[in-house]
Amino acid sequence: VLLDLTLPDADGLEGLRLVREAAQDVPIILLTGRQDEKLGIQAVQNGAQDYLVKGKVDDDLLVRSIRYAVERKRIESHLVEAALHDALTGLPNRALLLDRIMHALNRSARELSTVAVLFLDVNDFKLINDTLGHAAGDELLVAVAGRLLTCLRPGDTVARFGGDEFVMLLDGVRGNSGVMSVVERIRTELADSFTVRDQEVFITASIGIAIAKDERDAPEELVDQADAAMYRSKERGRDRFDLFDPMIKTSQERRLETANALRRAIPSNQFRLAYQPQVRLADGYMVGVEALLRWRRDDGTFVLPADFIHIAEDMGLMAEIGTWVVREACRQAALWKGARTEGFKVSINLSPAELTHPEIVQELRNALEDHMLDPGSLCVEITENIVADEGALLGSVAEIGALGVRLSIDDFGVGYSSLSALRRVPLDSLKIDRSFIAGVGVDQKDTAIVAAAVALGRALGAVSVAEGVETVVQAKTLHDMGCDQAQGYQFGPPLAAEVVTEALHIGLEPDAAWQGWLSRAGSRGGESRGIDRS
Repeated sequence: VLLDLTLPDADGLEGLRLVREAAQDVPIILLTGRQDEKLGIQAVQNGAQDYLVKGKVDDDLLVRSIRYAVERKRIESHLVEAALHDALTGLPNRALLLDRIMHALNRSARELSTVAVLFLDVNDFKLINDTLGHAAGDELLVAVAGRLLTCLRPGDTVARFGGDEFVMLLDGVRGNSGVMSVVERIRTELADSFTVRDQEVFITASIGIAIAKDERDAPEELVDQADAAMYRSKERGRDRFDLFDPMIKTSQERRLETANALRRAIPSNQFRLAYQPQVRLADGYMVGVEALLRWRRDDGTFVLPADFIHIAEDMGLMAEIGTWVVREACRQAALWKGARTEGFKVSINLSPAELTHPEIVQELRNALEDHMLDPGSLCVEITENIVADEGALLGSVAEIGALGVRLSIDDFGVGYSSLSALRRVPLDSLKIDRSFIAGVGVDQKDTAIVAAAVALGRALGAVSVAEGVETVVQAKTLHDMGCDQAQGYQFGPPLAAEVVTEALHIGLEPDAAWQGWLSRAGSRGGESRGIDRS
């Protein structure tokens, strides 16, 4: 555009502003009848690409000025595009999204429509990134961005906030039902597998929803509300969504306080291990314990892993916590070596996040050597899904097995490993998930599933261990079907190390009451032993 400021209707720099609003992507060259350096500077500051004085312009100068103006506008547009869009996915970034939310709120006041913001976090993305590599992680994010775009309507916006977080603006949606319709489309779309580097990958997402009350809502506040709702959905379980309410803000503040306290937990020696007995069902002999993590805060209250592990994962603290568990469990196992504990084992759990840490195998090796501990006295429990992995996770498991450490599949029956995958791991034991044990001796299907798991363990040469045994009926049924070992409140709650030490020094003789349990099972029915679980 050649804009002559001396024309009657040009209106000076106001004319420049009007032209810019009408055609933001078009380069503008100003023409004026007088030499005015101050006016020229103001014109360029207000968006003009060049400033020429009439009477001093020939054809060559004008052509050159137009060419330069077009090129400068192209570069400017590219820089603006880069500043307002994510480099990886090409989606709008935070700055552009907030601007669009502000305009959407203004329109909603005029049109009486609804504005909603969705905050989406890809669950366990760090694990995928660490396992398959950062290039694969980037490829997955681009694919997720593409699917999200297909779920929205024209005029809606998907933005990437960095990492594995995406925020969506639903502009002029039809009430809460319209919002929920979009959320369900997103969940359905993300449920299908992704192919990343020739590997099939499944993901879930946690989604937070914030719905604007009126145009006075600040864009940043709406995003913060959706973010808080997303964290609430993550706390309640993966693959969920939550609608913001004021109570969530309080929950988010508690989460922040917990996160800050968690950073001090290891340096302040606030973690503890409790040890739950594992017994041989044939005679009630205690053959080992499972080390369970507890957090004793400054005020003396104990926090269970379910209340802080997900926060530790988000903060990237799991590797540090895992290292502490390995060292402490080995230290305690070494103290128990002399107490008539031949064949006695201490089991620890290692999560996928801990197994992907590059130093975890070396940490295990160092802990065993430092405490002169037989590797066979330590058992690492892994989830069934890890066995199905063919990447770095399974490589770490194989290295741990090569140390001589025993390996056990925890929560067997609830994952998605194949029978062929089980052959790849030198298993010592299968721990049958408590969800099946609850129905043993009562529910025909649960009993059949457990019997099949016991038979599978026997065929693989692995010890079968029942988790969550709480009644005599369960214990007797498991014994009768040939299950090798059991763990649960029927045999004892998680105990302090000194209590286990006392039991070991007394001796690991078969529990005299065990023979009575077998004979009295019929008369006791399914009654629990009523141990305090607080």
